[in-house]
Amino acid sequence: MGSETVNEPDLGAVRQFSIFVENKVGRLHELVESLGQADVHIMALCLVDTTDSTIIRIVVDYPERAEEVLNAHRFAHDAVPVVAIELQSEAQLKDVTGILLKAEINIHYVYPFLFRPNGRYGLVVRTEAQELAASVLQQHGITVLGRNDIAR
Repeated sequence: MGSETVNEPDLGAVRQFSIFVENKVGRLHELVESLGQADVHIMALCLVDTTDSTIIRIVVDYPERAEEVLNAHRFAHDAVPVVAIELQSEAQLKDVTGILLKAEINIHYVYPFLFRPNGRYGLVVRTEAQELAASVLQQHGITVLGRNDIAR
């Protein structure tokens, strides 16, 4: 029975970590180095800064291991589900935004993957309705990535 599910893609929610750090030199390097030492790879990255603080948003290949690292190094953080999608070309972005518009799903933010196998484009999308967004995109032929697709 267990072998039947081994080859099925994991379309469970991809997790994004939002890490809250003070806006000072070297904090991103500390995060990258800490994760690297634990063999956790940052697959997507976005930074939003203000005068005093920075929010570092990341998607990693092994979120459970990343959570251990973040806790051990006392990085204030939270985790939320995001929709991870694969695009055949940059032109397909118009399709994604159009599909979500027609479904009346608000997009909070989007950022690209740093690395995707086979040279394909990838986006992290945070919406007001993650499961609905993933379902609607899949119904329209957009490839929604699962956690197994992101693991290296």
